[in-house]
Amino acid sequence: MTPDWFGMSLLHTVSGGLVWWAWILLGLDLVVKIIAVGYVPSQRKPSSAMAWLLAIFLLPFIGIALFMLIGSPYINRRRHKIQNSANEMLRTISRDEPDVPEGYTLTPELRSLVSLNRQLTAMPATTGTVVAVHSDYEGSITRMAEAVDTAQDYVNVQIYITAWDDTTDVFFRSLERAVERGVTVRYMFDHVGSWKYPGYRTLGKRLDEIGVKWLVMLPLQPWRWRFRRPDLRNHRKLLVIDGHTGFMGSQNMIDSSYLMKGNIREGRHWIDNMAEVTGPVVALLNSVFAVDWFTECGEELPLLTPSESTEWLSSRPDMLQIIPSGPGFTTEPNLRLFTSIVHHAKKSLVLVSPYFIPDESLLEAITTAAYRGVKVELFVSEKADQPLIEHAQSSYYAELLRAGVRIRRFPYPAVLHSKFMIADHEVVCTGSSNMDMRSFGLNYEITLMSAEGSLLEKMTALAGEYREACTELTSEEWDTRARSRRYIDNVARLTSALQ
Repeated sequence: MTPDWFGMSLLHTVSGGLVWWAWILLGLDLVVKIIAVGYVPSQRKPSSAMAWLLAIFLLPFIGIALFMLIGSPYINRRRHKIQNSANEMLRTISRDEPDVPEGYTLTPELRSLVSLNRQLTAMPATTGTVVAVHSDYEGSITRMAEAVDTAQDYVNVQIYITAWDDTTDVFFRSLERAVERGVTVRYMFDHVGSWKYPGYRTLGKRLDEIGVKWLVMLPLQPWRWRFRRPDLRNHRKLLVIDGHTGFMGSQNMIDSSYLMKGNIREGRHWIDNMAEVTGPVVALLNSVFAVDWFTECGEELPLLTPSESTEWLSSRPDMLQIIPSGPGFTTEPNLRLFTSIVHHAKKSLVLVSPYFIPDESLLEAITTAAYRGVKVELFVSEKADQPLIEHAQSSYYAELLRAGVRIRRFPYPAVLHSKFMIADHEVVCTGSSNMDMRSFGLNYEITLMSAEGSLLEKMTALAGEYREACTELTSEEWDTRARSRRYIDNVARLTSALQ
């Protein structure tokens, strides 16, 4: 009797039962996994690489198909080239602008933040007057419409989600009146971000009828040979009027219910804020619009330096800096800014984000700050508007609470959609960027940073209003959640790393 060395007879039995095509599939599976191990981690964070490798190893052909569709962290070469060219142009025209405007004295830590932002985005710090921070949803839209009514030359609008509904009609009518006065009105909205909302099919036609020049951002139109990674978004929200007045923040141009029947039935509504600014900072805000406009249609708009726009300033304006970010930047400017601010915090740190799914560096910075004795507060919604995000976000709560972070939840049915950060009552940043991996790597975002001044005061007051409205999540309460909930949270956390 022939001995069975190491179970070889069993192997022969099994292999003998496999047909030729099964061997081919096994071979392809092995080849795919070997290639993936050496290719997927390239220029990718370890957590993202491990998540993709896990998907490919468990579901080889589905995983590799998904990776080919949405696995590339970069945009196409054309968009990347345009962003690089724009950065070089901004550096050239602003080379005589100092990092920090004359007359402002910053601590070494704050000066390093300004230098970091300029190095990554080519945008120097400048001055501007913060007229107001609008936190009333419909009031904000009305105020933007009133500002448009003062336009004499041009109006540039760039808002991620746009719908012409009963709430936003006042704004679009102001655009119509502006066109009738001979004002050039340009409007951009995100293609995928807007298409699921009521009225999208007729939106372009209605804009044509009132004479607005409009474009969709990041169009997903393969039938026109316009290919890109399908989950990229231009998430910016900004408005520029004649180069002297600007708005930017978290609010989309749509009813606060987002026109969804379920939201209307449950009374769900979004809470946002928009900063209204005047002065030189608006020139940089307009530069962000100009780059995106050129990217989508090839039309060049003039880029002005802050020193060329000194009107509409108060006697003591704020020091302000615009920080654009997105797939066109390979250095993740918003993530580096947020992480640096957290590291610099010594006494207090306020974080407000509707979607809080940090990468390892930001999470470690936040928990380390709490362990250092910094009073850290995280403001989120009691219930997020997207279930997967709700679960992914929840998976971080235990370690945050363990570190001493106070988690404050805005009561349902409201969705706290504002996004800002305040550290030590010295520096504040606000804008369109969430503190999640999508905003850091896949979304085009815009952030406004200020050291001291009226923006800091206004955002601190707004944080106080949120604090009064929120309830605090305790460790004792969180520990009672069901095991099934913990499991789903952890699975969602893993999928959030697929970038």
